[in-house]
Amino acid sequence: MVGSRHTLPSWISAAASRVDFDGNVSSMSEAMFTEGGEASPPEPHGSNTLSDTNLSFGERAVSAAGAAVLSAILVNPLDVAKTRLQAQAAGVPYSRTRHHVSGRMASLGPNTLFSDLRCSPYCNRGGMVGPEAVCPPDCFQYKGTLDVFNKIIRQEGFTRLWRGTNAGLALAIPTVGIYLPCYDLFRNWIEEFTSQNAPNLIPYVPLIAGSAARSLACISCYPIELARTRMQAFKEMKIGAKPPGVWKTLHGVLSPVRGSSNNFQNLQSYRILWTGVGAQLARDVPFSAICWSTLEPIRRTLLGLVGEEANAASILGANFAAGFAAGSLAAAATCPLDVAKTRRQIEKDPTRALKMTTKTTLMEIWRDGGMKGLFTGIGPRVGRAGPSVGIVVSFYEVVKYFLHQRTATS
Repeated sequence: MVGSRHTLPSWISAAASRVDFDGNVSSMSEAMFTEGGEASPPEPHGSNTLSDTNLSFGERAVSAAGAAVLSAILVNPLDVAKTRLQAQAAGVPYSRTRHHVSGRMASLGPNTLFSDLRCSPYCNRGGMVGPEAVCPPDCFQYKGTLDVFNKIIRQEGFTRLWRGTNAGLALAIPTVGIYLPCYDLFRNWIEEFTSQNAPNLIPYVPLIAGSAARSLACISCYPIELARTRMQAFKEMKIGAKPPGVWKTLHGVLSPVRGSSNNFQNLQSYRILWTGVGAQLARDVPFSAICWSTLEPIRRTLLGLVGEEANAASILGANFAAGFAAGSLAAAATCPLDVAKTRRQIEKDPTRALKMTTKTTLMEIWRDGGMKGLFTGIGPRVGRAGPSVGIVVSFYEVVKYFLHQRTATS
């Protein structure tokens, strides 16, 4: 680089070598650059300056779990909206009206108005079919993200926007607890190896480390992800009935394929709990690769502007901004794969579910809805992913910063 160069805070140095903002390899342990471009002497061995390699896996996991809890609670309504829109496009019915009743309502005409009859708290069109008050089907059709929020609140109650949060927390804590620490460790190991053997590959380290860490986390915790998607996609049709929880949802997935006296066949049936894991990996691995390869240069640039004077507020801001931008971009790019994942996870026919592939599902979505179908729910998906990644990464890095500070002063 020419001219002045900003320093990165020494506590974020995860390996002996890093990549500068032009993609060149620089050894941060050998020299740190000041505003004037002069090199300051290297830190002596054993000084108080610690890299984040000194943090244990347990400390990283605790940091990540705290971030996951915060993110899961804040952005769950957007996740519900995205899943409902995608499930509706796949043919999931959201009306309590039976098919033959819907047909008879349609015969009354699209402009029929019964001012003294309300079939739901907000729908102003309804009619009587025998003793039953019914709504036309369009009263239960979702037309967009805000319409999903409106109808869920009015038809099911405000708390239903957090449907699946318990599954989300049960998923997020172990998933992020595996994902972020493993990403850190994989990145550190791969950077150390490539800096010595193949320096020109260092810019690709975040992509490889992110993909590997996400794959491990995804496969380990997938059944809970399956339960969460089903809990968000299907609403309870019986008024006043309590929707099924995580274990009841998973039991419902297993019930149609269990019951054989053959223990081996029963064991084989459990693979239904990993229905759609291929689609999940096809979505999450590119998402992670795009996200980290975008996030790392942005946050290093922002933190480089702060230099060694970085504090908790600047670390929070830099990581949130980088995470928000990277998460939004990755979510938009991988939306078709997310639609395919949702469609595979909500398939109730176990025989068809086990035969579906990501490729055939994408072709089916294209045939049914074209480009619009492939990007169903992109609004709430991007709206969820940007803040979610920003919250998780910034919270994680701030907790790491405080742990580092505590270790450095002890």
